[in-house]
Amino acid sequence: MPPRPTPDQRQFARQLRANQTDCELLLWQKLRARQIANLKFRRQFPCPPYVLDFYCAELKLAIELDGGQHYETSGRIHDQRRTHHLRQGGIEVVRFSNLEVIERMSEVLEQVIRIAANRMP
Repeated sequence: MPPRPTPDQRQFARQLRANQTDCELLLWQKLRARQIANLKFRRQFPCPPYVLDFYCAELKLAIELDGGQHYETSGRIHDQRRTHHLRQGGIEVVRFSNLEVIERMSEVLEQVIRIAANRMP
């Protein structure tokens, strides 16, 4: 069982939800309210020591959106560590670039559906 988020982590997640990026908002409009395979996604979900962009607890599936900072060396290293940590906890991580969300939303959603189908219990 993952550790419970601290009050600071919960507050940080609230701030991220209040200040989401345009790409996060676009994807959230498609994931919210069980629109994809009747799955419940949460946004900016605290999973100590991280906050996940989108998370489906039923499938232990995290969706991360990557802006420019994720393609710099330090960002790639951080993302690799983060993904490794989450996978150790049984959470599958799928990453999409902001550009993919903007230009190819239908392909992004199709990939989420495929991954979800493979993770269904």
